[in-house]
Amino acid sequence: MLNQTDIDAEPADRDRSTAEPKDSPDDRRRAVVLLSGGMDSATAAYEAQDRGYRIHALHTSYGQRTETRELACARRIADELTAADFVQVETSHLAEIGASSLTDDGMAVEDADETGEEVPSTYVPFRNANLLSMAVSYAEATGCEAVFIGAHSEDFSGYPDCQPAFFEAFDRMVDVGTKPETEIAIEAPFVDWSKTDVAEHGLELGVPYEQTWSCYREDRPACGTCDACAYRLQAFQRLAVRDPIEYADRPSYVDEGG
Repeated sequence: MLNQTDIDAEPADRDRSTAEPKDSPDDRRRAVVLLSGGMDSATAAYEAQDRGYRIHALHTSYGQRTETRELACARRIADELTAADFVQVETSHLAEIGASSLTDDGMAVEDADETGEEVPSTYVPFRNANLLSMAVSYAEATGCEAVFIGAHSEDFSGYPDCQPAFFEAFDRMVDVGTKPETEIAIEAPFVDWSKTDVAEHGLELGVPYEQTWSCYREDRPACGTCDACAYRLQAFQRLAVRDPIEYADRPSYVDEGG
């Protein structure tokens, strides 16, 4: 049964007469996009579309606190992009393994600490390797040519599986571990960008950020103080654009006049 969060976040009915007919030919390249429902993955999906790919959306729920809201947002973005497919997979083993405040109710989600040098408690051990492995399986099974992920430079300052070297190594592993005729590129187009760069680019692409969710703590409203909220709010504040989602608190994350 849908709860109120699902109802509020579900996409409105759109004019199906404008959607591409199911049996129409489509010679675009195809890409799997890891679509979490957050602003980075949504921007990666719009980037893939802008590069001429037809989107196959893959969403994973791994026991994170805001999984219901994230799923609803991911579905909406996929609908906006007229994705060729939307696949949801459960990765509950990540919650069973634990050791992350995103999946363990016994661990508190900490407030943002922009000066901290330790890996934050929100790190889910080796999560991206798990998610990318599933995405590559999906891509190989469906003949897609690329897998897109929205990781960026401020991610890898805290998360070891968001570093450029990780994606380069994973790309080599895909080449070794798939059929000889399979060619799948791992695309992390924003890996050297800041969150502000991602937001600015997404606004240029017309990403509907009001339909995305980033907060680690709450389904509604966003807390405004966890790592994800802080980086997101800071990006919009630096661009002098109001973040369109609802927050319980909107602290300033930019220097005065910045």
